[in-house]
Formats: sequence, C-alpha cells, structure tokens
Amino acid sequence: MSEYSRKVPIVALRGMAVLPGMQIHFDVNRQISIEAIENAMENDQLVLLLTQKDPDTETPGQEDLFSVGTIALVKQIIKLPGNVIRVLVTGTDRAKLDSIVEEEPFLMGEVAIIEKKEEDFTESEKKAMLRGLKDILEVYFNENPKIGKEVMKVLSKIKEVGELIDQIAINLPLSLDDKQMLLEAEDTFTRYEKIMVVLTEEIDIIRIRKDLQLKVKEKVDKNQKEYILREQLKLIREELGEGGGVADADNYMAAAERLKAPQEVKDKIIKEIERFKSVSGNSSEGAVIRGYIETLLALPWDKVSEDKKDILQAENILEKEHYGLEKVKERILEFLAVRVLTKKGESPILCLVGPPGTGKTSIAHSVAKALNKEYVRISLGGVRDEAEIRGHRRTYVGAMPGRIITGLKNAGVKNPLMLLDEIDKVSSDYKGDTSAALLEVLDSEQNKRFVDHYVEIAVDLSEVLFIATANSLQGIPKPLLDRMEIIEVSSYTENEKFHIAKKHLLPKQIVRNGLTSKQLSVSDKALAKIISGYTKEAGVRNLERRLGAICRKAAKEIVSSQVPKVRVNEKNLEKFLGKERYSFQQANEKDEIGIVRGLAWTSVGGDTLQIEVNVMPGKGSFELTGQLGDVMKESARAGISYIRSVSGDYGIAADYFEKNDIHIHIPEGAVPKDGPSAGITMATAMLSAITKKAVRADTAMTGEITLRGRVLPIGGLKEKILAAKAAHMKQVLVPLQNKKDIEEIAAEILEGIELKYVDSMAEVLKYAFA
Repeated sequence: MSEYSRKVPIVALRGMAVLPGMQIHFDVNRQISIEAIENAMENDQLVLLLTQKDPDTETPGQEDLFSVGTIALVKQIIKLPGNVIRVLVTGTDRAKLDSIVEEEPFLMGEVAIIEKKEEDFTESEKKAMLRGLKDILEVYFNENPKIGKEVMKVLSKIKEVGELIDQIAINLPLSLDDKQMLLEAEDTFTRYEKIMVVLTEEIDIIRIRKDLQLKVKEKVDKNQKEYILREQLKLIREELGEGGGVADADNYMAAAERLKAPQEVKDKIIKEIERFKSVSGNSSEGAVIRGYIETLLALPWDKVSEDKKDILQAENILEKEHYGLEKVKERILEFLAVRVLTKKGESPILCLVGPPGTGKTSIAHSVAKALNKEYVRISLGGVRDEAEIRGHRRTYVGAMPGRIITGLKNAGVKNPLMLLDEIDKVSSDYKGDTSAALLEVLDSEQNKRFVDHYVEIAVDLSEVLFIATANSLQGIPKPLLDRMEIIEVSSYTENEKFHIAKKHLLPKQIVRNGLTSKQLSVSDKALAKIISGYTKEAGVRNLERRLGAICRKAAKEIVSSQVPKVRVNEKNLEKFLGKERYSFQQANEKDEIGIVRGLAWTSVGGDTLQIEVNVMPGKGSFELTGQLGDVMKESARAGISYIRSVSGDYGIAADYFEKNDIHIHIPEGAVPKDGPSAGITMATAMLSAITKKAVRADTAMTGEITLRGRVLPIGGLKEKILAAKAAHMKQVLVPLQNKKDIEEIAAEILEGIELKYVDSMAEVLKYAFA
C-alpha cells in the first residue's frame, strides 16, 4: 500500500465508524463539525471521518480520536431545526491522520491517504479466501435469519476479497470496535483473518443466546404445565371433597361478610381472598396471603366495648386500689364525666412521669378496671426499630404488624386502654427513629387514620385511651412530649408508704407466700421502722421486697417450729431483716462555721447534702472536690464571684482572696453530683468560712444563685422537703418563685417545718446565720 498526504477537514464521529464503499446518513450538531462540512462543500467535498474514543468528549483533540479513518465524499446536506444538519456521505479511501494543523474554526488535518493495492495472491489463495468467507457467511445467516436474504445475494456476487470484507463490515451489525479494527488493518490478509475471527465469535454468541432462550422457554412452559396440573388437581380435590384451600377461602369470605368494618376494608379483604383462591395452598405466597387475611379479619374495625358510666363506682375502685395519686385519679374521673356528657369525646393521651416504684404502671390497670376497658400493655423499653411500631412491609420474610396493631388485635375492641410503658427508654438506630413513629400514634389529629406498613389500611386509633409512663421527661423528644398531657407522680411520703404497705403490700405478700392474716401480724411501729431504716426510695418496690422477706421467714418458722402465729414488732424486726441499712443524716447538734445543709433530688427521692468549706492561707486557689458535675462547679464559681463583689459589706480585706485558698467539699465523694440547686448552699458555706460566722444547724436550703446574688427556682421540691423532714430540719429556705409549688404539697409533708421564701442572698444569709 502506498500513501500520499494532503490537508482535509476533519469530522469527529460519536458511536459510529464509516468504511470505504459505505453510503450513510448522519446528523451533525457541533459547530466545529458543521464548519468542517461547509468548508468541504466549498472546495472538493472531501472530509476525513474519524471515530472518537470517548463519545462524551465535546471538543476532541488528536489524542481523543482514532488515528485511522475514512475519506468521504459529501453528497448532500439537509438543514434541520435546532442548528442540526443531516449529511449524506460515501466512503472512498482509508486514511491516517498525521497531525491536526488547525483547530479553529474547525479541525483541519494533515492526512496520509492509504491507496488501494491488490495483494499478490495466487488464484488458488484468492478462491480459498472467498470460499472461506462465503461459507462462514452462510453459517452466520443460517444462525441469524433476521438479516435479510437480499444481503446474502449481494455479498455472494462479489469476486474481490478486499471488497467482500468491506461489504461484510458495512452490511452486518458488527460492533464499533470490530469495524474500527477492520479499518486499521494494514493489508487484505490481515483484514481477512480479523473478519473471520469476528464472524466466528458472532456465530458463537448467537448460538449461546439461542440456547439460553430455549432454556427460559422450557422453564416457562414447565411452570405453565404445573399451573394447569395444579388447577386440574384442585378440581379433582373439590370433586372428592378434599379442597382445603377452597374451603378456607369460603370460610374467610363468610367471616368477611360478618365483619363489622368499613366497606373499603371489606373490599380489600375480599380482593385478598380472591388472590388466595388462585394461589397454591402449599406455596410460600399462599401462606403470606393467609396470614394477612387472618390479621385483617382479627382486627376490631368497628367493634367497641361499652365504658362504665358510674363515676362513683369508678372513683371507689381507684381509691380502693391506690393510695394517694390524687391528680391522676382526678384526671381520669374528668375524662369519664366528659364521656358521659358527650357520649364519645376524644380520648386523652396521659403521660405519668415519676420515679420507679411509684405505681405508674399499676394505676393504668386500675383505670382500665374502673372504666371497664380492655387493658393492653406495650413495653417500649429498649425498642429501637421503627418497624416495632409501624410494622414490617409484607415483602419481607416473616413480616408482621407493629406492636400497636398487635395490641389492638389482642384487645379485640377499638377502644381499649393501651399502656405505653417506659416511653422515655425508646431509642433510635439505622433502622429508623422509634420516637418519630410514635408521633402519629399519639397525635389526636393524625391517629384517626394510622397506617401500619403490614396492614396497609388506615386504622382508627382515636378511641384508644393511651396512658404512657416515664421515669424522666429528659429522655422524651420535645415533639413527642408536646402530644401528651404530663401528670407528675412524685415520691411517696413516709405516711403514704405506711398506708400503702398496710392496705395493699402486706396483705398481697401474705397471700402470695401462702399465709393468712391470722398467721402473721406486723405492728405499725415495725412498718414505720421498715420504711425509714430498711428502704431508701421514692416508690415502694423495695418496701414490698422487705415485707416479702418477712413473710418468707414467718412461713419457715410456722412450718419448722409449728407455731400458730408470728408477730413482728419493732423489737424483733432485726431477727427478720437484719441490721438497719439506711439512716438519714440528722441535723447537727450545734451551729458550725463553713458547714451548711443542702437539699438534693435523686432518682430514688430526695436527700440532704452537707457542704463543707475550709479557708487556709495560700495563693488564692479555688478547689472543688466530691465528684461534682459541670453545672455544680459553675454554681460554685458564681457563688465566689458574688461574695467577692460584696466583700466590702462584710469587712473582707481587698487582698483576702489572693492570700487564702478556698476548698469546697461535698461528702460521699464516690457519688456523682450535679445541678444548679446547691448554688445558695455553697455560697452561704463559703461566706460563713470567710467571715467566721456560724450557720444554723437546723436549717436546710435549696436554690440556684446568680452573679448578682438573685435566687432562682429549682425542681423536685416535694422530694427535697421530704428529705429535710427526715433529717429533722426545722427551717427550710426555698426560692420565692417556688411558692406556687409549695401550695400543691400536702399539709402533712410541711408539718413541723418552717418555710422561708428567699429572693436574694441577703435574705438567705439573714435566715441562715446564727
């Protein structure tokens, strides 16, 4: 092959290759390509067509194009809308791009045209190559009859090897890579070898595809055959009276007709029953549909229970089963009164918040009993998968409804009392936010049409009486908290614990341990000593355990020693429960300098903190010990800043804080402590140590301090006053803004305690210093 060079406009092709002898239409929309074609039309109508290596390249350079292409004669140009032209070209010669000499306004290249030259084949070689090509073409057309017979007729008439190879590449649906490979082949023999390999591979691919299609068809035919046989078998079984699946479907249909439900629900069930009829009873799909139909039939769509309308009877039940908890009882009776007047009324969503063991869960059961409602308890502690609330989609293996729908199904009515226990313990992970799923459940505007992922039909939850329980509001997200009515269940007083133990816990433990009231008696003084010396809690769980321990030891004594009755009193209590475990730190006997009694709230009730301050010569350091939290440390710093700001009022030297070290310590160093309510206590203790003024030993205090000495309100006041009373404090200082909280505390708690309301540190010091 000889070559000669010339300059030719270049058109870059995307996703196609043009071969010599090929006539083809293609559209051009890139400006550089349009310019190249227009230049060719102005001159000799010749362009070089080169294929892009990457079709997505917008402005190709020499490195983006294959080096070998085809010189083509532009025969026709048609302008189309959108700045697009349609070009008709005929490939004439192979050509090789040496270099691009111009890039603007179009590509112009120095091109070496590869002239055709007949190979030096013998006549026998030529015949052999032609015969080989036609034989493989015959096989190809037999395997791929979609290619028209006219193509085979045209190709069979060609007598030149090179021309036949080009026409094969032009007329057969070869890949772009294969066409480019044939274009770049240096001589006819090389192109012959390559086209033979390409055709052989194409024949293999067509045969493999046919085999796969045949296998798929056989499988489909087999499934159709099995379906027909199953239908025939079903008919045979029905004739023999053995059509279990059909019988089940008929039973479901009858149950659907009897079901009290909206028409859309019935239509959905009937549709699923029809599907169940057409599916094999033994198939996995049949089992899924069966479970779904049974769930829909078991749900109480329009089935309700009749609430009790006797408020006095409901009040008697609540009073009999629970001592105290006045707010909860009052709210439930209000709900019942509204229901009596309106015949329906929206069910409230109550959230009982309080320490463990205060009867939150058990009162929900009593409320259900008082209102004659079905009771369903759903424990949310540790639940972190959203599907536990909303259910799983039926596409999953083992899918089932969420806990809300399951609880409704178990209740059998659409208006049960549903207890959401430990709602502050729900958590989130990658499977979804459980608390977010509860938002729809607990929103009275949204839960009228609650959609469970498994059921897929809107369920009305508006008539469910939801009662939630939580130990703390801190663990409940604000949007969820906003949907509930919060009722605080505070710690029990010793008097309340005494009555609960006497009326409820002791009789319950006596029966549980196989005893009778004639076989065991516990004196009132013994009960009071168990409460004060053997338990330290906000609720009554440990108290019940201690009474259970007494009952077990009494049972052993009755069985082993054959005694008719066991009497437990204050004197022999140690025999049953051992030494006393707890004792409140009592008020100090004398007034002291730098020691002040603070009040604290804990998860098991209130407690007192004895804050100690020492001042010693040093370099002005300020030390805090006793495992204090960040908030408590900040309160101490605010206190010392206040003292320094008023040091002149108390005769403190200007350089006092530079020459002395101050050390604050709160005993029980192993127990973490935090919160702002010890602010005024620490400030009083520091000022006492600095001024050497003693603080009254019978005084306890609580309140947050500011830099200017103002006293801010705090929480947990009832528990703190109970702790002060247990420690025999006579005077308790509380923030003035907490006066409204004091008014809600029972008179028996405040008996024997003198409350002083303080609004500033000046008032605190007036009452605290002896």
